[in-house]
Amino acid sequence: MKRILIVGAGKGGSILFKLLHATKRMKIVAMIDKDEHAIGLNLARKYHIPVDSYWEKWIQKDVDIIIETTGNEGVLELLMEKSLRHTVVIPGSVAYIISELFDEKEALLERIKQQSKNQELILSHIRDGMIIVDNKGKIQFVNDSALDIIGNPKNKFEGRFIDDVIKHSRLLNVQQTKKKEINQKFKLENGKQIITTRIPVINAEGELIGAFAVFKDITEVIKLAEENTDLNEIKTMLEAIIKSSNEAISVVDEYGNGLMINPAYSRITGLTEKNVIGKPAATDISEGESMHMKVLETKKTFRGVRMKVGPKKKDVVVNVAPVIVKGKVKGSVGVLHDISEIESLTSELNRARQIIRNLEAKYTFDDLIGNSQEMTLALEQAKVGAKTPATVLLRGGSGTGKELFAHAIHNESNRKQGKFIRVNCAAIAESLLESELFGYEGGAFSGARTGGKKGLFEEANHGSIFLDEVGELSLNMQAKLLRVLQEGELVRVGGTKPIVIDVRVIAATNTNLEKAIMKKTFREDLYYRLTRLPIYIPALRERISDLPELVDHIIQKINQDYGRNVQGIENEALHKLKQYHWPGNVRELENVIGRTMIFMDNNEENIKKEHIPKLETDVPKKNHHTLGFPETIPLQKAMEQYEKQYILNQYKQNNYNKTKTAQALNISIRNLYYKLEKYSIE
Repeated sequence: MKRILIVGAGKGGSILFKLLHATKRMKIVAMIDKDEHAIGLNLARKYHIPVDSYWEKWIQKDVDIIIETTGNEGVLELLMEKSLRHTVVIPGSVAYIISELFDEKEALLERIKQQSKNQELILSHIRDGMIIVDNKGKIQFVNDSALDIIGNPKNKFEGRFIDDVIKHSRLLNVQQTKKKEINQKFKLENGKQIITTRIPVINAEGELIGAFAVFKDITEVIKLAEENTDLNEIKTMLEAIIKSSNEAISVVDEYGNGLMINPAYSRITGLTEKNVIGKPAATDISEGESMHMKVLETKKTFRGVRMKVGPKKKDVVVNVAPVIVKGKVKGSVGVLHDISEIESLTSELNRARQIIRNLEAKYTFDDLIGNSQEMTLALEQAKVGAKTPATVLLRGGSGTGKELFAHAIHNESNRKQGKFIRVNCAAIAESLLESELFGYEGGAFSGARTGGKKGLFEEANHGSIFLDEVGELSLNMQAKLLRVLQEGELVRVGGTKPIVIDVRVIAATNTNLEKAIMKKTFREDLYYRLTRLPIYIPALRERISDLPELVDHIIQKINQDYGRNVQGIENEALHKLKQYHWPGNVRELENVIGRTMIFMDNNEENIKKEHIPKLETDVPKKNHHTLGFPETIPLQKAMEQYEKQYILNQYKQNNYNKTKTAQALNISIRNLYYKLEKYSIE
């Protein structure tokens, strides 16, 4: 397994992180960036990969490959100078380009043999060194770049066997195994270090007809990162790669005319090369605007744009990026994804998340956002509580994050290897709650499973159990819970033998337990058992200074969930959020930010004040004198008259725009259409 250090956690570093993290043969040892808020660092933290601001202390460790993605030439030179001799140092952009260029090159040799003299001339002048051999290892072709890198004249190659010219070239090994070797470090006899890819060439009948190697001096690799090759010069090579890809790809030139598509594109859109090549970029679009033209105008990348393409109006999501050569936009590349496939994968992901959520605690203290005095106090108390076996009671309003605190306490405790069981005491019927919590013996009641069943407390043995909304338990269940807390044992329903358990109880409630004790609806002895370590989680209005950090965290989360590319929030919009009192706390904030981002255009990168839906403080107050109907009519009719008038006012204020009116009323567009029809509002 190769150990990799990534230096630079911007967009490039993040892309490489995702590619490498998904590869079993690669292990990322650390992610480095001086910007502690870099998106790559947040991604690394999510997967528990070490992060740091300085790379110096990491390069002397057992690292096989260092990938530099900062784009700073000085950093790259320092890494190459100070890294261990066996460590490969390459720019991240180059690693990405090379992996793209050589991923599907098995058919390249056959294409090269069929090329005309003009195509052979192109191969002779590409920046990569190239050597082609037949199935016996005899050299058939060598280009000028290879001659320059190896340092021998052409007559030393022609007609000779490869291992006579380059010892241990491994091209014969590639022919024997019929397996390609990608991005291998190799030292030539002249002392030059090269990165080479060796690929066997197999024809349509499955017969081995030869092999070829493509390689470059490491110094040339660095130059390649700085200088992009002209699109037309590499079109022939890229065509083979693009057409063999399973991703639907389209390419346009700098004028927005179709340049290239692949078979996967034709399968999704129903369009052929004849329909697209040389035609305007918007030719394939049934509904929506051309993102290729948007890229050519703005030089920006656009991701997750939904549109309909082709004669069958196929619903797709498009990612489009510019191709820049020497600072100028020379074209645009788009990748289309069938939305039905994405929806299927999203459904599977959500199911997996639900399974994980029910089996283990997935949040840590790093996921609890806030530096306010109130939040800092709650976090300090929770961290202290995590190190003790004491029962913890989390108190706070709905949506303040009590469950996140419970997850974090479990993950910080010495029970983190055990199970974390979540129980919503208010969501389970009273008749089922006892058997769910404490289990039952076989035959305990009608329908009981033969042999009985473990309860949730037994399942959580040596771990933690989170009892949410504990204030909703009946007095009978409170008594049974008190016994478990006092004695450390339970008795199953229908059983007589006590079962000893070792469970850490974390309870939560938004109920005023003191008032409940006075009303005789909550046991005082249980109250004292639960409040060994009470932690009050502040409401959002009590820690409004945490709002900017929370909003930024929520934006990044929704970007990942919905495939959006929102970068941040403007000050005016943030000020508007700070004026609201947030009765629903962080949960309501997530709802507002989520709705805001859903209704934003795909090319908008910052949340503006006008994007935010109307909050309670935005609704004008009216007294009973302005309602416009007599006081003697039935209540239902009065409510309908008020609703009709209120909808009509909002409809007018939003210039009769139904989408904006639905946003202002915080209802779905479908519901708005129903009400407009119900009240005959045109």
